[in-house]
Amino acid sequence: MNVSTMHKVKRLLGKNLISMFYRSLWFLSDESYVKLIYRLRLGRKLDLDNPRTFTEKLQWLKVNDHNPMYTRMADKLGMRDFVAERIGDGHTVPVLGRWDRFDGIDFSSLPERFVLKTTHDSGSYVICHDKASLDMDKARRTIGRSMRRNYYRTTREWQYKGIPHRIYAEQLLGDGDALTDYKFFCFNGQPRFMYVEQESASDPTQAIFDMDYNPVPFTMEDVRSERLPDKPAAFTEMIGYAKELSRDVPFLRVDMYCVKGVVYIGELTFYHYGGYIPFNPKEWDLRIGEMLDLSGFKRNR
Repeated sequence: MNVSTMHKVKRLLGKNLISMFYRSLWFLSDESYVKLIYRLRLGRKLDLDNPRTFTEKLQWLKVNDHNPMYTRMADKLGMRDFVAERIGDGHTVPVLGRWDRFDGIDFSSLPERFVLKTTHDSGSYVICHDKASLDMDKARRTIGRSMRRNYYRTTREWQYKGIPHRIYAEQLLGDGDALTDYKFFCFNGQPRFMYVEQESASDPTQAIFDMDYNPVPFTMEDVRSERLPDKPAAFTEMIGYAKELSRDVPFLRVDMYCVKGVVYIGELTFYHYGGYIPFNPKEWDLRIGEMLDLSGFKRNR
């Protein structure tokens, strides 16, 4: 099954059925699982004995690099102390409260605008612009699904195994405008390129730049926007933070926002797109793979 066919299948089945399919493969070892999903998602065999491409090396790391520090970095609450230790206080979004279950949330203590998230999941959140009009039933369903989800089971990303399932509220950044997300791709502690995304804006933009803020000659699934976003004023500062946060990690994606001159770290991600990234042109999967040095790591047997 090629990549185009896989995308068509995903659109037909929907996110929930795809997730159910992944969970049904619980009996497979991590290595067997990532080999199967790699073939389904990218349409080719995964070589874990001699990984050369970026996507192969991310799968290799998924199976073999189980550094306990990664659990703390992936925990949406635990990462805040990690960030403070590396680059100082004031660079994570303020937390407004934390709870073990949705019905335990004291909404009266929250401001009019906030975001609800969970510590152990990815992509599940509730944005509240006006507490009086919040659809409580929908919020409960969204957070409830997230709290029940075993993210490791559907991704085999080892670091999620040990993260406690918790709910937290954080400050809603900005003044209602769509935030620009700056995702730095760091290889062995060195940022090499940055994905800029303003997905929810009225005029969405997606683009990838090198560390001199020149557009790169490849895309990753998304089509490059005709209108390129401006270089952020804090670009040099952001590069420094990305270097420090990715120190001692073979690959890390460091996600940032810059709001009113303050740089916030949004998330630390070890496997961009789960490691199943369709590149265009395809040869860039190999060229970027050359940036990721796996020497010094041993394969689990």
